[in-house]
Amino acid sequence: MLLDQNVIFSDAQALRATGASTNTVDLTAAGDAAQGRLVVLAHADTAFAGATQIVCALQTSDKSDFSSGVVTLASATVTGTQLADTAKNLFALGIPAGMKRYLRMYYTVTGTITAGAISCCVVDIAETK
Repeated sequence: MLLDQNVIFSDAQALRATGASTNTVDLTAAGDAAQGRLVVLAHADTAFAGATQIVCALQTSDKSDFSSGVVTLASATVTGTQLADTAKNLFALGIPAGMKRYLRMYYTVTGTITAGAISCCVVDIAETK
């Protein structure tokens, strides 16, 4: 699978605390043209240690800095057991209607993470078949 740098939220991002993905995706214009075809795919690059769970929320906003108007479109909860494995896909999350111009992932961490990295990006499900 080929990935465009413009659709990567996290590229082996070390997670140690609650926070946003390193990157945002700029859709250039609000719309739902890709709804139903695109998914957010997350992968554990290295095993996590110390996490009870991480809630991964797909958020959207009209502002590139997400300073206001933030809406959560969908979320996935990943357990400590899932996070303990390395090189494992964690979830595939459909992108629903309601997208604004910018998208990001927001990771809410439970526990004290001492190790672990995540990659998260948008993929076209037609490319994964």
